[in-house]
Amino acid sequence: MKSASPLESSAVAETRAGVSQAPEVGLSRRLLGRFHVTGVFWYRVHCWGMSVLPSWAVGPVILLFTTFFFLCLRRIRSALAANLEAVLGPCGWLERQRRIWRTMWSHAWCNSERYERLGTDRAFEITVEGRERWPEGTTLDRGVVLITAHVGAWDVGSFLPGMVEDRHVHVVREQEMDEDAQEFIEELYGEKTSEHFTTHFSRANPLLGATLLAALRRGEIVGIQGDRAATGGRTGEVELFGRSLHLPLGPAALARAAGCLAVPVFCFREGRRSYRLVVREPIAPVDTGEKNRDLETMTRAIAREVEWAIHERPHQWFCFRDLWGG
Repeated sequence: MKSASPLESSAVAETRAGVSQAPEVGLSRRLLGRFHVTGVFWYRVHCWGMSVLPSWAVGPVILLFTTFFFLCLRRIRSALAANLEAVLGPCGWLERQRRIWRTMWSHAWCNSERYERLGTDRAFEITVEGRERWPEGTTLDRGVVLITAHVGAWDVGSFLPGMVEDRHVHVVREQEMDEDAQEFIEELYGEKTSEHFTTHFSRANPLLGATLLAALRRGEIVGIQGDRAATGGRTGEVELFGRSLHLPLGPAALARAAGCLAVPVFCFREGRRSYRLVVREPIAPVDTGEKNRDLETMTRAIAREVEWAIHERPHQWFCFRDLWGG
Protein backbone atom coordinates (compact mmCIF):
# COMPACT_ATOMS: atom_id res chain seq x y z
CA MET A 1 0.00 0.00 0.00
CA LYS A 2 1.44 3.38 -0.99
CA SER A 3 2.06 5.73 1.95
CA ALA A 4 0.47 9.14 1.83
CA SER A 5 2.60 12.22 1.32
CA PRO A 6 2.56 14.96 3.99
CA LEU A 7 0.21 17.02 1.83
CA GLU A 8 -2.12 14.12 1.10
CA SER A 9 -2.30 13.19 4.78
CA SER A 10 -2.99 16.66 6.11
CA ALA A 11 -6.57 15.91 7.13
CA VAL A 12 -5.33 13.02 9.26
CA ALA A 13 -2.38 15.00 10.61
CA GLU A 14 -4.63 17.80 11.76
CA THR A 15 -6.45 15.53 14.21
CA ARG A 16 -3.32 13.73 15.42
CA ALA A 17 -2.62 14.29 19.11
CA GLY A 18 0.67 16.00 19.81
CA VAL A 19 3.30 13.73 21.32
CA SER A 20 5.25 15.19 24.21
CA GLN A 21 8.86 16.06 23.45
CA ALA A 22 9.71 16.24 27.15
CA PRO A 23 12.51 13.98 28.42
CA GLU A 24 11.67 10.31 28.75
CA VAL A 25 11.39 9.27 32.37
CA GLY A 26 11.00 5.91 34.01
CA LEU A 27 11.62 4.22 37.32
CA SER A 28 14.07 6.91 38.45
CA ARG A 29 11.36 9.55 38.47
CA ARG A 30 9.03 7.37 40.52
CA LEU A 31 11.81 6.65 43.00
CA LEU A 32 13.24 10.16 43.28
CA GLY A 33 10.03 12.19 43.03
CA ARG A 34 10.72 15.88 43.64
CA PHE A 35 14.46 15.15 43.61
CA HIS A 36 14.36 13.88 40.02
CA VAL A 37 15.81 16.23 37.39
CA THR A 38 12.23 17.15 36.40
CA GLY A 39 11.20 17.73 40.02
CA VAL A 40 10.69 20.99 41.86
CA PHE A 41 13.79 20.55 44.07
CA TRP A 42 16.20 21.35 41.24
CA TYR A 43 14.08 24.28 40.05
CA ARG A 44 14.16 25.88 43.49
CA VAL A 45 17.87 25.19 44.08
CA HIS A 46 18.76 26.57 40.66
CA CYS A 47 16.72 29.75 41.12
CA TRP A 48 18.04 30.31 44.64
CA GLY A 49 21.63 29.68 43.59
CA MET A 50 21.53 32.21 40.76
CA SER A 51 20.13 34.86 43.10
CA VAL A 52 22.87 34.46 45.75
CA LEU A 53 25.99 33.40 43.84
CA PRO A 54 28.41 36.17 42.87
CA SER A 55 28.78 36.48 39.12
CA TRP A 56 32.34 35.05 39.13
CA ALA A 57 31.14 31.84 40.81
CA VAL A 58 28.47 30.97 38.25
CA GLY A 59 30.87 29.39 35.72
CA PRO A 60 32.50 26.90 38.15
CA VAL A 61 29.11 25.85 39.53
CA ILE A 62 27.74 25.30 36.01
CA LEU A 63 30.82 23.20 35.21
CA LEU A 64 30.17 21.06 38.29
CA PHE A 65 26.49 20.48 37.61
CA THR A 66 26.93 19.96 33.86
CA THR A 67 29.41 17.19 34.68
CA PHE A 68 27.02 15.69 37.24
CA PHE A 69 24.03 15.60 34.89
CA PHE A 70 26.15 14.47 31.93
CA LEU A 71 27.16 11.39 33.92
CA CYS A 72 23.70 10.69 35.35
CA LEU A 73 21.23 11.32 32.52
CA ARG A 74 21.74 8.37 30.22
CA ARG A 75 18.44 8.68 28.32
CA ILE A 76 18.91 12.39 27.73
CA ARG A 77 22.47 11.79 26.48
CA SER A 78 21.14 9.25 24.00
CA ALA A 79 18.35 11.58 22.82
CA LEU A 80 20.69 14.53 22.31
CA ALA A 81 23.13 12.41 20.33
CA ALA A 82 20.38 11.03 18.06
CA ASN A 83 18.81 14.43 17.37
CA LEU A 84 22.14 16.11 16.67
CA GLU A 85 23.07 13.35 14.25
CA ALA A 86 20.12 14.47 12.11
CA VAL A 87 21.57 18.00 12.07
CA LEU A 88 25.32 17.40 11.98
CA GLY A 89 25.61 13.92 10.51
CA PRO A 90 27.03 10.71 11.96
CA CYS A 91 30.19 10.75 14.04
CA GLY A 92 32.41 8.61 16.24
CA TRP A 93 32.00 7.99 19.96
CA LEU A 94 34.28 10.80 21.17
CA GLU A 95 32.68 13.43 18.93
CA ARG A 96 29.24 12.23 20.06
CA GLN A 97 30.20 12.83 23.71
CA ARG A 98 31.54 16.28 22.81
CA ARG A 99 28.25 17.16 21.12
CA ILE A 100 26.23 16.01 24.12
CA TRP A 101 28.47 17.84 26.60
CA ARG A 102 28.40 21.07 24.60
CA THR A 103 24.61 21.00 24.39
CA MET A 104 24.20 20.31 28.11
CA TRP A 105 26.71 23.09 28.84
CA SER A 106 24.77 25.54 26.64
CA HIS A 107 21.49 24.56 28.26
CA ALA A 108 22.95 25.05 31.74
CA TRP A 109 24.08 28.57 30.83
CA CYS A 110 20.79 29.56 29.15
CA ASN A 111 18.72 28.16 32.02
CA SER A 112 20.95 29.71 34.68
CA GLU A 113 20.91 33.10 33.03
CA ARG A 114 17.12 32.91 32.83
CA TYR A 115 17.00 32.73 36.64
CA GLU A 116 19.71 35.37 36.85
CA ARG A 117 17.65 37.65 34.60
CA LEU A 118 14.51 37.11 36.68
CA GLY A 119 16.14 37.17 40.12
CA THR A 120 18.92 39.77 39.99
CA ASP A 121 19.56 43.25 38.65
CA ARG A 122 22.63 42.23 36.64
CA ALA A 123 22.83 43.80 33.21
CA PHE A 124 22.16 41.79 30.06
CA GLU A 125 23.12 42.75 26.53
CA ILE A 126 20.59 41.90 23.83
CA THR A 127 21.31 42.92 20.26
CA VAL A 128 18.56 42.76 17.64
CA GLU A 129 19.28 41.57 14.12
CA GLY A 130 16.67 42.06 11.42
CA ARG A 131 14.69 44.57 13.42
CA GLU A 132 13.49 46.14 10.17
CA ARG A 133 11.53 42.93 9.50
CA TRP A 134 9.36 43.41 12.57
CA PRO A 135 5.92 44.63 11.41
CA GLU A 136 6.03 47.78 13.52
CA GLY A 137 3.15 50.16 13.06
CA THR A 138 0.63 47.50 12.08
CA THR A 139 -2.93 48.59 12.70
CA LEU A 140 -4.04 48.13 16.29
CA ASP A 141 -6.89 45.82 15.29
CA ARG A 142 -4.43 43.18 14.05
CA GLY A 143 -1.82 41.49 16.21
CA VAL A 144 1.24 39.37 15.45
CA VAL A 145 1.93 35.71 16.13
CA LEU A 146 5.52 35.65 17.37
CA ILE A 147 6.95 32.19 16.68
CA THR A 148 9.82 30.89 18.78
CA ALA A 149 11.58 27.54 19.14
CA HIS A 150 13.42 25.74 21.93
CA VAL A 151 16.72 27.18 20.75
CA GLY A 152 18.88 29.33 23.02
CA ALA A 153 16.96 31.62 25.36
CA TRP A 154 13.69 31.20 23.52
CA ASP A 155 11.57 33.12 26.04
CA VAL A 156 13.69 36.27 25.65
CA GLY A 157 12.26 36.68 22.15
CA SER A 158 8.91 37.41 23.71
CA PHE A 159 10.26 40.72 25.02
CA LEU A 160 10.91 42.07 21.50
CA PRO A 161 7.55 43.85 21.11
CA GLY A 162 8.21 45.71 24.36
CA MET A 163 11.53 46.89 22.90
CA VAL A 164 10.01 48.35 19.75
CA GLU A 165 6.43 49.26 20.66
CA ASP A 166 4.09 49.27 23.63
CA ARG A 167 1.89 46.22 23.03
CA HIS A 168 0.65 43.54 25.37
CA VAL A 169 2.32 40.15 24.91
CA HIS A 170 0.81 36.74 25.66
CA VAL A 171 3.44 34.02 26.06
CA VAL A 172 2.35 30.37 25.79
CA ARG A 173 4.39 27.79 27.70
CA GLU A 174 4.03 24.02 27.97
CA GLN A 175 3.27 22.68 31.43
CA GLU A 176 6.13 21.26 33.50
CA MET A 177 6.14 17.51 34.06
CA ASP A 178 6.07 17.88 37.85
CA GLU A 179 2.99 19.56 39.40
CA ASP A 180 5.02 21.30 42.11
CA ALA A 181 7.53 22.50 39.51
CA GLN A 182 4.63 23.84 37.46
CA GLU A 183 3.33 25.77 40.46
CA PHE A 184 6.81 27.17 41.09
CA ILE A 185 7.19 28.36 37.48
CA GLU A 186 3.75 29.97 37.54
CA GLU A 187 4.66 31.87 40.70
CA LEU A 188 8.06 32.89 39.34
CA TYR A 189 6.73 34.32 36.10
CA GLY A 190 3.75 35.85 37.85
CA GLU A 191 6.06 37.77 40.19
CA LYS A 192 8.72 38.80 37.71
CA THR A 193 6.89 39.76 34.54
CA SER A 194 5.37 43.18 34.04
CA GLU A 195 1.76 44.18 33.48
CA HIS A 196 2.46 44.13 29.73
CA PHE A 197 3.01 40.35 29.72
CA THR A 198 0.68 37.45 30.39
CA THR A 199 1.96 33.88 30.63
CA HIS A 200 -0.41 31.07 29.64
CA PHE A 201 0.12 27.33 30.11
CA SER A 202 -1.11 25.16 27.29
CA ARG A 203 -2.89 22.47 29.29
CA ALA A 204 -4.33 24.70 31.99
CA ASN A 205 -7.10 26.35 29.95
CA PRO A 206 -9.32 24.47 27.48
CA LEU A 207 -10.39 27.84 26.04
CA LEU A 208 -6.84 29.05 25.49
CA GLY A 209 -7.17 29.11 21.69
CA ALA A 210 -10.17 31.43 21.88
CA THR A 211 -8.38 33.64 24.42
CA LEU A 212 -5.33 34.01 22.18
CA LEU A 213 -7.42 34.65 19.07
CA ALA A 214 -9.30 37.42 20.89
CA ALA A 215 -5.95 38.94 21.93
CA LEU A 216 -4.72 38.96 18.33
CA ARG A 217 -7.92 40.62 17.17
CA ARG A 218 -7.31 43.34 19.77
CA GLY A 219 -3.92 44.00 18.18
CA GLU A 220 -1.86 42.22 20.85
CA ILE A 221 1.08 39.83 20.46
CA VAL A 222 1.02 36.07 21.00
CA GLY A 223 4.36 34.30 21.50
CA ILE A 224 4.15 30.57 20.85
CA GLN A 225 6.58 27.73 20.17
CA GLY A 226 6.61 26.46 16.62
CA ASP A 227 8.80 23.40 17.15
CA ARG A 228 7.04 21.49 19.90
CA ALA A 229 3.44 20.36 20.01
CA ALA A 230 1.62 20.64 23.29
CA THR A 231 0.57 17.26 24.63
CA GLY A 232 -2.74 16.45 22.96
CA GLY A 233 -2.44 19.35 20.51
CA ARG A 234 -3.06 19.11 16.76
CA THR A 235 -0.05 18.56 14.53
CA GLY A 236 0.84 18.49 10.85
CA GLU A 237 3.46 16.33 9.15
CA VAL A 238 6.46 18.22 7.76
CA GLU A 239 10.13 17.54 7.07
CA LEU A 240 12.92 18.61 9.38
CA PHE A 241 16.46 17.80 8.23
CA GLY A 242 15.00 15.49 5.59
CA ARG A 243 13.07 13.46 8.15
CA SER A 244 9.35 13.34 8.81
CA LEU A 245 8.19 15.10 11.96
CA HIS A 246 4.90 16.37 13.32
CA LEU A 247 4.92 20.03 14.31
CA PRO A 248 2.10 21.98 15.98
CA LEU A 249 -0.60 23.49 13.80
CA GLY A 250 -1.52 26.00 16.50
CA PRO A 251 0.72 28.90 15.35
CA ALA A 252 -0.52 28.63 11.76
CA ALA A 253 -4.14 28.23 12.86
CA LEU A 254 -3.98 31.35 15.03
CA ALA A 255 -2.38 33.48 12.31
CA ARG A 256 -4.86 32.26 9.69
CA ALA A 257 -7.90 32.80 11.91
CA ALA A 258 -6.77 36.29 12.93
CA GLY A 259 -5.53 37.21 9.45
CA CYS A 260 -2.20 38.36 10.89
CA LEU A 261 1.49 37.82 10.21
CA ALA A 262 3.52 35.10 11.91
CA VAL A 263 7.02 36.38 12.70
CA PRO A 264 9.78 33.87 13.58
CA VAL A 265 12.07 35.25 16.30
CA PHE A 266 15.03 33.32 17.71
CA CYS A 267 17.36 34.25 20.55
CA PHE A 268 20.91 32.83 20.53
CA ARG A 269 23.31 33.01 23.44
CA GLU A 270 26.55 34.68 22.32
CA GLY A 271 28.43 34.94 25.61
CA ARG A 272 28.12 35.83 29.28
CA ARG A 273 24.74 37.57 29.65
CA SER A 274 24.92 38.41 25.94
CA TYR A 275 22.22 37.41 23.47
CA ARG A 276 21.47 37.95 19.80
CA LEU A 277 17.81 38.26 18.89
CA VAL A 278 17.14 37.48 15.23
CA VAL A 279 13.91 38.54 13.53
CA ARG A 280 13.23 36.47 10.43
CA GLU A 281 11.02 37.25 7.44
CA PRO A 282 7.32 37.33 8.41
CA ILE A 283 5.10 34.51 7.19
CA ALA A 284 1.86 35.77 5.67
CA PRO A 285 -1.40 34.03 6.58
CA VAL A 286 -2.74 31.68 3.91
CA ASP A 287 -6.49 31.40 3.41
CA THR A 288 -7.55 29.71 0.19
CA GLY A 289 -10.70 28.27 1.73
CA GLU A 290 -9.07 24.85 2.18
CA LYS A 291 -8.15 24.88 5.85
CA ASN A 292 -6.06 21.72 6.06
CA ARG A 293 -3.96 22.62 3.03
CA ASP A 294 -3.52 26.20 4.26
CA LEU A 295 -2.36 25.14 7.70
CA GLU A 296 0.10 22.67 6.26
CA THR A 297 1.52 25.28 3.87
CA MET A 298 2.15 27.67 6.75
CA THR A 299 3.50 24.96 9.04
CA ARG A 300 6.01 23.92 6.38
CA ALA A 301 7.18 27.54 6.23
CA ILE A 302 7.53 27.56 10.01
CA ALA A 303 9.49 24.30 9.85
CA ARG A 304 12.00 25.89 7.46
CA GLU A 305 12.58 28.71 9.96
CA VAL A 306 12.98 26.29 12.85
CA GLU A 307 15.46 24.29 10.78
CA TRP A 308 17.42 27.48 10.03
CA ALA A 309 17.63 28.35 13.73
CA ILE A 310 18.83 24.88 14.71
CA HIS A 311 21.46 24.95 11.95
CA GLU A 312 22.59 28.36 13.21
CA ARG A 313 23.23 27.05 16.74
CA PRO A 314 22.81 23.25 16.85
CA HIS A 315 24.17 23.00 20.41
CA GLN A 316 21.53 25.44 21.59
CA TRP A 317 18.70 23.19 20.41
CA PHE A 318 17.22 21.90 23.64
CA CYS A 319 15.13 18.85 22.75
CA PHE A 320 15.70 16.05 25.25
CA ARG A 321 13.66 13.28 23.63
CA ASP A 322 14.76 11.27 20.60
CA LEU A 323 12.49 12.62 17.86
CA TRP A 324 13.09 9.92 15.29
CA GLY A 325 14.15 6.88 17.28
CA GLY A 326 10.66 5.51 17.69
